Amino acid sequence: MNEFVASEIKNNIAEITFGTPKSNSLPGAILEKLAHTILEEGAKGEVKAILVKSEGEKAFCAGASFDELLAIDELEASTQFFGGFAKVLNAMRNCGKIVVVRVQGKTTGGGVGIACGADYCFATKDSALALTEINLGIGPFVIGPYVERKIGKSQFSAMAIDADFRSAEWAEQHNVYHSVSDNIMEMDEKLEKFMHTLASRSSDALALIKKVSWEGTDHFNELMPARIHMSASLILEDSAKKNIEAIKERLRAK
Repeated sequence: MNEFVASEIKNNIAEITFGTPKSNSLPGAILEKLAHTILEEGAKGEVKAILVKSEGEKAFCAGASFDELLAIDELEASTQFFGGFAKVLNAMRNCGKIVVVRVQGKTTGGGVGIACGADYCFATKDSALALTEINLGIGPFVIGPYVERKIGKSQFSAMAIDADFRSAEWAEQHNVYHSVSDNIMEMDEKLEKFMHTLASRSSDALALIKKVSWEGTDHFNELMPARIHMSASLILEDSAKKNIEAIKERLRAK
């Protein structure tokens, strides 16, 4: 599978799909394309809502691309890379349309940020989630405000510190997932009905719900430069590079 972002409009719903070969992890080019596509589709008058999903039936999103993190060797490139996650989440927040996210499997790091950036999120019972950035030697700084908005600061801190997976049931109880199904087929049946109903709703009403739902988040823009710098600087340290290499070795050995 090649790296891609694709979009199409079906029944007034913009369906955006991204995919990469390594568990749908996100390199910088895909982050830029995803952010651009969300804003582009959100600007279309006929679009009433946006569905964001990833390719395949396994992992939803493994967060940042390890290969790209290892290749980064100076602060400007690092800042640009982590700024890509900020752009995606900012696009989800500011696109003016309801954003629904489909999570079909495990998700970590930046993938958790995308799930938390959703206005409504569908998942399967196999869709455990974890903030694993501490394993790399960084932290979930860029996605933090979006995750905190859903689960609260205390739970966010715990997830950032222990890096343990939380179950889909836990995610539903803590407002990340709004619908959890036993399998992908069941989830997609529910999702199709939900999107069909959204397509019949008032565009103005949906836009105002979006606006009201994100009230009090304008300060996210002010937080981002410092948050991006935190991750961008830490990932340049030798210890972070060694951590990533060690994780890659463990994954290859499986």
